[in-house]
Amino acid sequence: TRAKEVRRFAERMITKAKIGDLHNRRIVASRMGNVEAVKKLFNDIAGRFSERQGGYTRIIKTGYRKGDAAPMAVIELVERS
Repeated sequence: TRAKEVRRFAERMITKAKIGDLHNRRIVASRMGNVEAVKKLFNDIAGRFSERQGGYTRIIKTGYRKGDAAPMAVIELVERS
C-alpha cells in the first residue's frame, strides 16, 4: 500500500539524518526537496531517535474512504515530542 511505501521512505531518511554528515544531508535534500523539512529532520527528529535502531514510524489504519472505499492510514513517529 501507499502507506508502507511512505513508511519505507521516512525510515531511510531518518537513518540518513542520524548519520548527519554532509553527504547524507545532500542525499536527503535531493529526495525531499523542502529545505525546512530537511532542517527539521536533521535538527529535531534525528536527535530524538539517536538511540533507536530503526522502527521510527508506525502505521495506524483509519478505515476506508467514503467515496471509493480505499483503505486509509496515518503514519506517525513512534516517540512523540
